[in-house]
Amino acid sequence: MDIPDMSTLNIKGVLSIQATMPDDSYMQKLKNYASSLPYAIEPYHKMLELLDFIILRIVQCIEAKDYDVGLWCMLKYPIPKDRRVQLAKLYFLVSTIPGMPINVVATCADAFCNLTKSEKKITIEDMRLPWKPIYEILHSDLFLKRRQFEYTQLSWCMGYIASHARRFFSPSATEEMLQTFVPQLDGTQLNSILAPQYYLLTFLPLTHPQSYLPMLFRMWESVNSYMYDDRMLHFLSKLAEMHVDPSISDPHKIAELPDDERVEGEGRPNWSQAETKNSTNWPGLYKDVGIFSEHEWQFFMCKCLASMEIPLADAGSLTTGPNADNQASFEIGRLPKPNWRITSLARIIVYSMAPDGQAIPPSSAPTPLFSPLPSGMNTPQIQNSSLKEFLAAPLRKKDQGRAYLAGSKALDSLARLIASTESFFHPSNSGTWTNDLTAFIKYIVYDFNKRWHEEQQPDCKTPMHRRLTKTMKRELVKSLRTVTLLAMFSQDSTTVGNIQSCLKSMSVMEPDLVLHPILERAVPSLEALVETQRTIAVIKALGAVAPAIVSRNVYYPGAKHLVPILQLLIPGIDLLCTAAFLVEVAQFIKFGDLTINDESPPALLDAEPTLPVENSVPLPSFSLDDLDGQYTDIEQRLTNEEEDALLKDSTGNLSDWVASFIRRVIQLFENLPDEGPDGSAGGTTEVQLVDAVTGACSQICVHLSEPLFDLVLNMIFDYASSNTIYDSLANLLSDGRSLLRYKDELISLLKLLHNKTYSKRGYSWSGKLLSSVLLTLTHTYPMENKFVNPDEWNGTDFHTKHHHQWGKLYAPENVKNLTKGQLSWHSPNEEEIQFAIDIFKVLIEPALAILERLIDDDTPRDEIWRNEFCRHLSFIRNAFSGIPTFLQQKITPEEAASAIVTTDILNELPEMIASISPIASGFCLTDPEDPRYRYVSSLRNRFGMFLHRASVSLQQQGEENTVDAVDMLIRAVRTYLLEYGDSRDNYNVNDEQYRNEKNVARNFANQKVWPRAVYIRRARYYHSARLHWNSIERRRGAIEDALIDDVVEWSLWHYAVIRRSSQSLLESICEVYDGIRRRALPVLFKALEPGTDDDRMKGALWTLNSPSLGKYAISGLSSFLEPNYLAHNVPTPRVDKAVAQLRATLSIGNNPEERDLVVRLRTRRVERSQLLENAAQINISSILDVGESEWTHWRYRIVATRALRTLVRRDAPTSTRHLQYFLDRVYDDHPTIRYYAQRAITKIARNIKLRTFCTTPTDLALMRVRNPLKMKMVIEPSHKLTAKVLADYRTPFDSKQDIRKPLFLDRDPPGWVAWDDSVALYLPPSPTKSAFSIWDPASKDTIEMFRDSATDPEFWEDVSEHYAEENHETTLTQDNASFVKSIFQLLEDEPFEALRPTLEKLLQNKDQNKQRAAAEFVAGVISGSKHWPSTKQEKFWTWFKPFLKQIFLNIKSDTLMIWTTFFEYIFYRTDPRRVQPLVEFIVTEFENIDYDAEMTFDGVKVLSLFRAFYEELGRKFDAWAEDTLARTWAEISSEHDDLRAYIGEILAFTQKLRWTPKPSLPTPEVFVKECQVVPQDFDIMGMRGVFHKERVDELVSRFGVWRNERLPGVRAYQSTYDRVGLLVCKWFYRTLHDVHAISTFDYILPLLPELLRFTELHDNTELSNRASTLLVRMCGVTPPLALVGRILDGIFEAIRTSPSWRIRLKALPLVQVPLIPEIKIVEILEVLCSCLDDEVVEVREMAATVLTLKDRFVRLAKNSHIPSRHDPGYNKAIRQRHAAILGICALVDSFPYTVEKWMPSLLTNVLAEHTYDPVRPSHSVFSSRRGE
Repeated sequence: MDIPDMSTLNIKGVLSIQATMPDDSYMQKLKNYASSLPYAIEPYHKMLELLDFIILRIVQCIEAKDYDVGLWCMLKYPIPKDRRVQLAKLYFLVSTIPGMPINVVATCADAFCNLTKSEKKITIEDMRLPWKPIYEILHSDLFLKRRQFEYTQLSWCMGYIASHARRFFSPSATEEMLQTFVPQLDGTQLNSILAPQYYLLTFLPLTHPQSYLPMLFRMWESVNSYMYDDRMLHFLSKLAEMHVDPSISDPHKIAELPDDERVEGEGRPNWSQAETKNSTNWPGLYKDVGIFSEHEWQFFMCKCLASMEIPLADAGSLTTGPNADNQASFEIGRLPKPNWRITSLARIIVYSMAPDGQAIPPSSAPTPLFSPLPSGMNTPQIQNSSLKEFLAAPLRKKDQGRAYLAGSKALDSLARLIASTESFFHPSNSGTWTNDLTAFIKYIVYDFNKRWHEEQQPDCKTPMHRRLTKTMKRELVKSLRTVTLLAMFSQDSTTVGNIQSCLKSMSVMEPDLVLHPILERAVPSLEALVETQRTIAVIKALGAVAPAIVSRNVYYPGAKHLVPILQLLIPGIDLLCTAAFLVEVAQFIKFGDLTINDESPPALLDAEPTLPVENSVPLPSFSLDDLDGQYTDIEQRLTNEEEDALLKDSTGNLSDWVASFIRRVIQLFENLPDEGPDGSAGGTTEVQLVDAVTGACSQICVHLSEPLFDLVLNMIFDYASSNTIYDSLANLLSDGRSLLRYKDELISLLKLLHNKTYSKRGYSWSGKLLSSVLLTLTHTYPMENKFVNPDEWNGTDFHTKHHHQWGKLYAPENVKNLTKGQLSWHSPNEEEIQFAIDIFKVLIEPALAILERLIDDDTPRDEIWRNEFCRHLSFIRNAFSGIPTFLQQKITPEEAASAIVTTDILNELPEMIASISPIASGFCLTDPEDPRYRYVSSLRNRFGMFLHRASVSLQQQGEENTVDAVDMLIRAVRTYLLEYGDSRDNYNVNDEQYRNEKNVARNFANQKVWPRAVYIRRARYYHSARLHWNSIERRRGAIEDALIDDVVEWSLWHYAVIRRSSQSLLESICEVYDGIRRRALPVLFKALEPGTDDDRMKGALWTLNSPSLGKYAISGLSSFLEPNYLAHNVPTPRVDKAVAQLRATLSIGNNPEERDLVVRLRTRRVERSQLLENAAQINISSILDVGESEWTHWRYRIVATRALRTLVRRDAPTSTRHLQYFLDRVYDDHPTIRYYAQRAITKIARNIKLRTFCTTPTDLALMRVRNPLKMKMVIEPSHKLTAKVLADYRTPFDSKQDIRKPLFLDRDPPGWVAWDDSVALYLPPSPTKSAFSIWDPASKDTIEMFRDSATDPEFWEDVSEHYAEENHETTLTQDNASFVKSIFQLLEDEPFEALRPTLEKLLQNKDQNKQRAAAEFVAGVISGSKHWPSTKQEKFWTWFKPFLKQIFLNIKSDTLMIWTTFFEYIFYRTDPRRVQPLVEFIVTEFENIDYDAEMTFDGVKVLSLFRAFYEELGRKFDAWAEDTLARTWAEISSEHDDLRAYIGEILAFTQKLRWTPKPSLPTPEVFVKECQVVPQDFDIMGMRGVFHKERVDELVSRFGVWRNERLPGVRAYQSTYDRVGLLVCKWFYRTLHDVHAISTFDYILPLLPELLRFTELHDNTELSNRASTLLVRMCGVTPPLALVGRILDGIFEAIRTSPSWRIRLKALPLVQVPLIPEIKIVEILEVLCSCLDDEVVEVREMAATVLTLKDRFVRLAKNSHIPSRHDPGYNKAIRQRHAAILGICALVDSFPYTVEKWMPSLLTNVLAEHTYDPVRPSHSVFSSRRGE
C-alpha cells in the first residue's frame, strides 16, 4: 500500500493550520502540539487525504473478505466525526461476524474501542449499534459443552466490545434485553445467576435505568455472592456518576433517538409504559440518597462494610460470598472482570453526596464518631435527664428531625463507617484488610476532588442544589484525617502508596487541616532520626503534601515551611524518598535568596522562620462567607504580606542549604561501592539511589538563581578538578552551541582518550563521552525545563518576587518562549553539523581504517589484537550511536520494489503492502545530494561493510580470544541496524515518562492546567512519536542483508553468551525490518537437519522459540489453532451496507482501477486460503508420518498427537488416515497419547454432528445445532405452567404411545422468575426410525471407519484393558465416557454387541479399576443412546437393569465415588424421564434405606448416589422434594453421624430448591414492573425462609424435651439433643455459605436461644465449636433489613434472661457486627449498661469492650459509695463501682490514637481517684494505664 508522500508537505507555522481546518477544541489541541515543536508539521488536509487512503484500503480488504485490517496512526491529528463514526461501526460489525478468527476480533475490538473511547467525540446521537450480534456470539461461546474442550478468548472479546458499545445501544431495546435475559435467571445454580447478571449489567443502556434498577436491587438483596457483588457495585458506580446530571435519564430522549439498528429476529416488546410527566423539566433519578432509596442505601452500606475484608472472630472475612462463589464454573472467569470493588464503593459514595438533609454543626473531632455531633464535643452534655433520654440524645430520633454531617446523608454514612473501622488503620492492627481500607479512602478523596472540580466548570450539568459544598469538603477531610495519619506509618508499601495519594488529594482540598498535623509529626522525626521507618514515613508524607508547601495557589502560608524542611532533610539525602521529595519540590520553585535587594519594610521581625510548634503559627481558615459562618474552630491566620515576609526571611538560608546539599551529594558518590563489570556502582538499590539523586540535582540546578548556580558550578569544578569522575563530563553537556567554543579542545581531548584508554572501563567511558557530544550536537531536544516561561524567568523583578509564582500551573496555550512563541528547542545549526562531520573525519575515519587493517588475514590475533579491535570498534560504535537523527534514510524505488518481493507478508498484492513515507521530525540532513549527506552515508556504508567482513573473519577464526571481539561486534551491528530515529528518544519510554510526570503533577482528575515541565515532556513525547513514525519502515539494502545473515549465524554459534546476545538482536531486528523472518528461517531449518552440530542445533531451536520467528514459522497453521474459514462463508449484509455507506460518505475508490483491485484482492485471498489449505494437508501428512513411525520417540509422538488433534476441523471432514491414527492410539501404551487421541475422536464425532445439523455457515460458526427432534413451543406463562412442568418430571414416559408430542426438557427448566414466550422441547424418538439416520454425507468414509473399528470386539477389549488398568483415579473419567458416547451417538446400537462381552466381564468384577471402566462404558452408552429409537433403548435397558442391583451390592468404599460420579454424569442436563430405570432404582433404594443399620456404609452409599441424583437434576428434582423430606425428617436423630450429615445436605438443598420469586405472573414485564411498585417489605424475590418453617418450629418445641433427656458426661454426644443439634449446625452452616444464605435467618431466629445454649456445652466440644462458629459466620451474611431488629431482639433476650453467664458472654460480641438501625441503638446501650452491672467479671469486661459512654459512668463512679467489707451491700457496691470504671476505661480505649478534649480531665480527675480502690476496680484502672 503506497501511502502518499509526506515529504512534500509542511506547515510554515500555526497560521497554516488555522487556514486548513475548522476552529474547534481538537484543532486547538493540534495547534498546541504543532507550536511546541521546532519544525513545521504537515497540514491537516494532507493528513486527511492519507486517512482516506487508509480507509479505502480497509474497505477494499473487507469487500474482498480479507479480514486483516489496520488503524489510523497516532500523530494527534483529529479524525473527522463522519469518518470516526463510519470506521467505528465498520470495526464493530467486522468483530461480530460469526466465525471470525480471534486475532482479527481482538484487533477490531481494540480499534473500535479506541475510536469510541471519547464520549465527547462520538455519542449515541451520532451512531447506534445492535446489541444482539454480540450477545448471540457470547451466549453460544460462554459455557462449553461437555465434549468441547478447546476454547479461545472470544467470550472475553465479546464482553470487552459490549462494555464499550453499550452506550450506543438504543434505550428502546431495553425491554427486548430484559425479555431475553430475565428468563435465564435460576437461583438454584450460581452459573444461572452470574451469567444473566453479566448480560443485564453489560448490555442494558445506562442512560435510562429507572425501569430496571429496582429489579436489580431486589435480585442483589437475595443473592450471596462476592462475584455478584463486584459486578453490581461496578455497575452502580457507573450509574451514580452518570446520573448526577438529571437530563441523562430524561424519558423524552428515548423518543427523540432513531431506533434504526435492529438485526433479524430482534423485536420491540409492546410493554405497557408508565405515564411520563409532560413537564419539560425532568427532575432526574434522585431519591433519598443520590439515586438510591433509603432502603437501598442501607443495604449498600452493609455491602461496603463487608467488602473491607475485616476479619471475624474465626479469622474469616465479614462475608461468606467467596465460599458461595466456589460453585461457579471456570467459564464465568472467561468474562471481563469488573473494576475493583473498592473503587466502585468510593465512587458510589462520592457521587451520592448532596445537601440532602439537615446539617449539624461541624465537628472539630479528628474523626467524627456519631452524628449529629456538636462542635467541640464527642459526647453531648445533657443535664437532669433520664437514662433513656440521655442515651438517645446523640441519635436525634427521626421524629425530632434527623440531622447529618454537613447536611449530606452519604457523607454521614461514610463518617460512621470510618469511625467504626478506625482501629484497623493502625499499623499494629494491620493485615490484608488495611490495603482495602486505605485504598478506599484514597479513592474517596480522589473522586471527591474530581467531582468538586467538575462542578466548578461552567458547563457542569449537575443542578446547583445537588452540588458538593465547602462544608462537605471540609468535614470529609476531618473524617479521614485521623485514619490517614495512623496508616501513614505502615510498613506495607501498598498501604503507604495509598496514603500518599490520599494525603495529596486532601492537601489540595483542605491544606490547613492536613499540612500542620504532618509537620507536627515530621519535625520531631527528622530532628531525632531515631526510627528509620518513621523517618521514611514522614518524608513520604511530606512529598505527598508538597503542593500545600510549594504552591501558593493551593496554600499560601505553606511556603514558609519549605526551607526549614529542606534543612532537616540534608542528613537523609541517601534515601530514595528524600530525592523524590526534592524533585517534587524543585520543579515548582526557584532557589534564590529573596532577602537580597529586598526593599520592603521588615514585618514580624520577632517571628522565627521555623516550623510551627505549640501554636507558634496559627492555623489558617477560609473566610466566614466561604464557609457559611459554620466554622468556629479555626483561628485567624496571618495576612499574605506577613506570610511573604516570613518566607523571604527563610530563603536567606538557601545558599547554605544548597552548599550543604552539594557537599552531601559528593560525599554520597564518594562512598558508593566500586563499579562492577557493567559499570554500575553497587546493586539495584545503589543504582536507583544514584539515579534519583542525580535527577534531584538536575531539577535543582535548573531552578537555581545565578549566584547559587555559580556557587554550585564552582563546587563541582573544584571537586572534578581534583578527582577522577568518568561520567562527569558527559553529564555536563547540555547545549550543542556551547560546545562550539571548545571545538578544538574537545577534538583534542577525544583523540587523547581514544589513544590512551586501553582498559574496558576506560574506552567504554571514552566512547560514551563521544556519543554524548554527538547527540548534543545533532539531536533535537528541549533547551530548558524551568517552572515558568523564559520571559517571566528573565523578567526584571522576578528574582525578587519569584515566590509569588511558586507552584504555577499553565494552560497549554500559555507555555511559550520569549522570542519565538514556542518552547525553546535545540535544533542543530550548520556549525554544529559541520563540527559533527569534523569529528568523523578527524577521529572516526582513521579509526575505521585501523580496524580494517586489523582484520587482514596476515594480522596476528592475540590478546593485544583483541584489545585493539574492541577499543577501536567501541569508539566507532559509540560515534554512530550518537547520530540517530543525523541522516534521514531515503528508500529508492528499486529498494522498495525489492522489499516487496522479499517481504515477510506472503502471497499479498503489492498495493496492499504499506510503504510509509517519512514526515518532518527534525533530522539534520535530508537531501541525499548534499555532499555532507553523501560523506556520512558513505562512511556509514563503509562501517557496515567492515562489520560484515569482520563477522566473516571472526567466524572462520574460531578461537577463544575472539569471544570479547565477537561480543563487541554484535553490539556494533546492533548500533548499525537499530540506532535510527527514536532509538535514543524512544517513543515508548517517552510515553511512560510523560504519563508518570502527569501522575506526579496531578492534583485532581481531569486536570486541565499543568506545570510547565509536563508540557515540555509532552512536546518531547510528540517529537518522539514523529521520529517513531519514521522508524517504522527501515531501508534494507545489500549491507543490511549481509549483516542480518551474519546475526543469524552468530545465533547458532558454539558460545552460549554470543548466541543469547545475537538471538536478542535478531528479535529486535524482526520488529523493525521487514523480510527478516523469511530470510532467516531457511538457515534455521537447515540447522535442524540430522548430523548438525549439537550447539548449532540448540541455537536454532532457541532462535525459533522466539516470539517473532516462532509464530511466523507456523503462521500457515494459524498458530496451530483449528484451521477453518467459516467467516468467509458467513453472509454479512450489515457489513456490506456499512462499507457502501462509507464509500458514499467519503466518495472514495469509485474508479475502475480500485474496483479491479478489489477483484484481484478477492482472488488472491482465495488463492492464499487454498495455499494455506494445502499447507495444512501437507503438515497433517508429515505429522502422521512422524507419529506412525515406530522409530519416533514417545515425547515426539505426544506432540504429534496433540498437533493432529488441533488440526481436526469443524468446517471440513477428517481424512480416514487422520482418524485411523487416533483410533489406533486409543489403546496406546502411553496414557498421554491415549488422552489426546480420545479427545481427538470426540472432537471429530462432535464436528460431524455440527456439520449435519448446522444448516447455515452462521449456525456452524456459532455451533448452533438444529436438532430435528427439537421443537419450539409457544406458551402462556403462568405459575400453574411452572408447577406442571416441574411435576411432569416425575411422570414416567410411555414409549408405546402412538402420538409423539414434544416432551423432554433436558436443560434446567425456565420459569424460575419468568418465562420467555416460547420453550424448546424435544420429541421422543420414534420406536423404530433413527432420528439421525443421515449424517454429514461428506463424512461417509469417516463414519465407516468408525463402524469398522467399533464393531470389532478386539477394539473394545484393547480399550478396556487401558480403562481398567491400575491408576490413581477414584472417579469416573469424563473423557472416557464422552469417547464412548461419541461412538454410540454416531452408530447407535451397532457396536453394542461387540462391546457387550467385555462390558459384562467388567461389571461382574468387583475390582475398583474394573468397576471404574465399566462405569465409563455404561455412562457413555446411556448418554449416546439419548436419541436412539425407543425400541433400541428398551433393549439396552432390558439388558442393563439386572446389573443395577448387582452393581449396588458390589459398591465398596473404594468404588463409591466411581458410581456416584457415574450418576452425576448421567443426570447432568438430562430429563430424568429419559433414564427412568435409573430414577426408579435410586428412588426405591432411598425409600428403603435403614438409617439405624449396623453398618453406616449401607446408608451412606445410597445417600451418596441419591445426592448425585438430586444435585444434578436441580429444579427438576422438585417433584420428589416433599417425599424426600418426609422420609429424612423422621430420621434426624439417627445414631450415625454420616447419615445425619446427608440429611443436613438434603435440608439445605431443598431450602434452596424451593426459593422461588413471587411475581403475580411469571413474565419479565410483570416481574420488572412489580419490582418498581410493590412495597419494600413485600418479598417479591421469595428470599425469606418459609419452606422449612414448620420443621423449625417443631425443632424449637422438641429441643426443650430433648434437652431434659440429655445424657450426662461422656455419653452426652449420644443424646438426641446433641445429634440433632449437630445436624442443625451443619445445615445452617452450609446454607450460610450458599447463594441463598439470606433465607437462613428466618430459621436461625427461632433457634437462636438454643444455638447459644449449644455454645456453653462443655461435654460436647464439637457441638459447642460448631455453634460458636455458626453464630460468628452468621454475621458474615447481610440479613434482610426487616430482620435486623428481630435478630437483635433475640440476642438481647438471651443476654437478659439467660441464667448462664457464658451465654451472655458469647452473645455480647454479636451486637457489634450487624449494621444496626438507629431505632435499636438505645436498646443496645441499655442492654450493655445492664451487663456492666453483671455479677460475673468476664461479662462486665466484655460489655465494656462494646460500650462507649461518658457522663453516665462519671456520675455512676461519683455516686457509688463502697461500704465496709462486712456490709451486706458490699458486693453490689463493688459491682457498681467496677461497672463505672469499666465504662470510663472503654471510653478511653475507644479513642486509642487521639486525645479528646474531655480525656485529660477524665484521666486525672476521675480514674486517678480510684487507683487504690478494691481489687477489681483498681485492677481495671491499672490495666487502662498500661494500655496508655
